[in-house]
Amino acid sequence: MKTVKLSIIGFGAVGQGVARAILQKKDYLADMDINLVVVAISDRGGACVEPDGVDLEAAIGRKKETGSVATSDLTSLDVIKDIDHNIVVDATPTNIEDGEPGLTYMLEAFRHSRHVVTSNKGPLALKYNLLCEEAKKSDLQFRFEATVGGAMPILNLAREALAGNRIISIEGILNGTCNYILSRMTEEGLSYKQVLGEAQELGIAETDPSYDVEGIDTACKLVILANSIFGMNVTYDDVDVTGITKITPESLLLAGAEGMVIKLIGEVRNGDNAIIKVVPKLVPKNHPLAVGGTLNVALLRTDLAGPICVKGKGAGSMETASAVLSDIIAICKNEC
Repeated sequence: MKTVKLSIIGFGAVGQGVARAILQKKDYLADMDINLVVVAISDRGGACVEPDGVDLEAAIGRKKETGSVATSDLTSLDVIKDIDHNIVVDATPTNIEDGEPGLTYMLEAFRHSRHVVTSNKGPLALKYNLLCEEAKKSDLQFRFEATVGGAMPILNLAREALAGNRIISIEGILNGTCNYILSRMTEEGLSYKQVLGEAQELGIAETDPSYDVEGIDTACKLVILANSIFGMNVTYDDVDVTGITKITPESLLLAGAEGMVIKLIGEVRNGDNAIIKVVPKLVPKNHPLAVGGTLNVALLRTDLAGPICVKGKGAGSMETASAVLSDIIAICKNEC
């Protein structure tokens, strides 16, 4: 059986979800002749390191009880540089300002001959080409399915299942918080402010929701799609972004009278009529993009296969962890 050692850097909701997924899928992985051994977990408080494998249940319990997984004062960089392992799982929070600390963690992982799997959008939205160049320079895998659409497979669908197709365009709903707010406003005739408060109480929206409702999160995901699928070499600053904060119940009512709904749509298209934008758009009620609640959806237009639509949960601890685990398994099959 192939033993693959990994670290989990960042142990919030996603990092803990990855640990739980590994625990739940131990037998499944064994059937694939893969033995995943988490040798280190780190967070802001320090790290726990066990060369023979961290007790994941104990680590999750310790995080809940004390607020940190740490059993030592080793830092995340110490883990990445000095602990022997094959894959770094970066589950640190997204920072769109400078991509840190995830950007440094990823670059150091490549410099120390470690593959990287990440759910962190910030470094890719700002320094995609640099990260890919560093991975390629060291002949390492860099996988990031979890950065776009959570459990919904867009990147691997486009690059693997649709290999041989030219992707003409991608458009979709890539932020569940915005979709929930617009769906509830449409269904109940409530104001943006009312539904935002409801979403915050339910934990669907952050205390500071600007990253979602201003369209920033969707824009970051579009950058990743544009660079990884279309080779466009763009950054967040290249995206035309409009959020949902100005949408009123009256505008939604008018749209409904015309058989339409309003959705925050991200769209990317390369070529002579290149587009990369995030904007609220009118969508027919029977259109594939007219999904409700916190669902995400993406419509890929291709030259051979035609339109391909995929939808699913775009956020959540276990949902995002499923995409991370998928990337880990792919690396285990191909490289480790």
